[in-house]
Amino acid sequence: MGGEEDTGPGEPVPHTGAPRTSPHLPAPEIDAPGSVMTAQLSRDGGERVTEEEEEEEEEEEGGLRRDTENQVTCYLLFSLTTAVIGSLQFGYNTGVINAPEQKLRSFFNDTWMERYGEPISLGTCTVVWSFAVAIFSVGGMVGSFSVGVMANRFGRRRSMFLVNILAVIGGLLMGFSTLCSSYEMVIAGRLVIGLFCGLFTGLTPMYVGEVSPTPLRGAFGTLHQLGVVVGILIAQVFGLEFLLGSQKLWPLLLALTVAPAILQCILLPFCPESPRFLLINLNQEEQARKALVRLRGSEDVSKDMQDMKEESAKMAMEKKVTIPELFRISAYRQPLLIAVMLQLSQQLSGINAVFYYSTGIFESAGVKKPIYATIGAGIVNTIFTIVSLFLVEKAGRRTLHLLGLGGMAISAVLMTISLLLKDLPGVSYMAIVAVMLFVAMFELGPGPIPWFIVAELFSQGPRPAAMAVAGCSNWTANFLVGISFPRLVELCGPWVFIIFSIFLVFFFIFTFFKVPETKGKTFDEIARCFSGSPPPSSPSVEAPPTSSTAGVTFPASPVKEKVPLVQAPAAAQPPVAETTPLDDTSKSTVQESL
Repeated sequence: MGGEEDTGPGEPVPHTGAPRTSPHLPAPEIDAPGSVMTAQLSRDGGERVTEEEEEEEEEEEGGLRRDTENQVTCYLLFSLTTAVIGSLQFGYNTGVINAPEQKLRSFFNDTWMERYGEPISLGTCTVVWSFAVAIFSVGGMVGSFSVGVMANRFGRRRSMFLVNILAVIGGLLMGFSTLCSSYEMVIAGRLVIGLFCGLFTGLTPMYVGEVSPTPLRGAFGTLHQLGVVVGILIAQVFGLEFLLGSQKLWPLLLALTVAPAILQCILLPFCPESPRFLLINLNQEEQARKALVRLRGSEDVSKDMQDMKEESAKMAMEKKVTIPELFRISAYRQPLLIAVMLQLSQQLSGINAVFYYSTGIFESAGVKKPIYATIGAGIVNTIFTIVSLFLVEKAGRRTLHLLGLGGMAISAVLMTISLLLKDLPGVSYMAIVAVMLFVAMFELGPGPIPWFIVAELFSQGPRPAAMAVAGCSNWTANFLVGISFPRLVELCGPWVFIIFSIFLVFFFIFTFFKVPETKGKTFDEIARCFSGSPPPSSPSVEAPPTSSTAGVTFPASPVKEKVPLVQAPAAAQPPVAETTPLDDTSKSTVQESL
């Protein structure tokens, strides 16, 4: 500024009558009579620098968040859609077995007659049918336990490609069973298809979670469940009598799963490998960066690369985690417990009981055409899965899971009432509403969230093993509900859904007290919540240095003041604002900020 002379570090600043607002003041030493004012000026100047830097950082972070949110490229959507084809096959093979039940029983009897010259007994036929249905879950258990080994050995993309071979084998076994007059081929096909689905219930959420941007990871994680419910709906529609559910075409209905398997094998070579797998597991930094550039549609992928490098550096300090170690290491116990409990909350909620026996539930409640009501439930299932896709990043995982569990508990009570009062006029409509509400609440939270939140609770090292354990617990619960529900109906009658209500209330309480919110957090931040490490300190608050000659740093004030430079007379007492002790000044600044 004009008329102003440079002063030494120990001299007071001359007064020119005009305020000096430059934030680039030198930090003078506190060794002269005017040092109190000089320190005050240096401190205020330092605050201005800190505030300006903070504003720039906030603008950069805000811009980065906006860029990340806008990085929904066509290539990313193509890769996600290709991966979710496996989820669709899981849903299709879950629902396809219900429609041709009577045709399959007739096929079992015809095959028995050809072999033994007498009709099959009712008990034997029921055992063979139950075994054909339940063997699917057994294959799923085995497949889910193999996810970690396969994903780490072959990579996420190549594993999905190889696993589709099982879908082709299983589909062909079931499709040619009538030509070979062998019901054993149906059972073997269901076992192989179960193995295939068990692997994909771990591979798809893992791949989707690792290629998705952090702000959209939850929304894209819902795509797995969306693929499942769309597959169930397709199976229900194709299973109608006038489509593929007829006496002649039911083998084609079961073998149709070969078509999406071949389609996925054609599309997968055009998809990238998981960037996290490339960088963290294979240490191929350049390949990981190229994959991220294609997925994000931008050359600036430094933030994603930095996050993965930090995770990789953290993994380098710990050895590879196996399934037994996952149970032994105390740091993984709480997230593992949460992952398993969320999977159990999905299956023990009773949703598969409703889907497996929805037609019978509607018949018991007096619905005249229950098959169409069941398809209506499948449509509601799909619609609310799409709704949850848009809500999961706004409301959060924990909130939606709690809402879903609470709504399902109420719906289960309503189903019990409608079955108890089925002889009253109009109660059949109450049963339909209760089932629809039950399905809708399931798809808001307990349906999609347990699948992808497991991938969020664990870092790259233990993630495959955790996905294997969680998937196995889900399949085990699925198997137990499938084989026990008919017997429970015989024992409890309409009161059977009260059992599921009790489970739902228990899982609601567990989620409320134990499950953290993972919305918008990186994998490392979520892992830090369980490890007990303090979060990284905010750049806006710095610890004051202990040196007497160092500049003193204070919490940044929201108000930027322009402090005039006034020379303090040597004999006069300095102003009150300048002689306020540093601690009191700091407190007043905090109070003003509040």
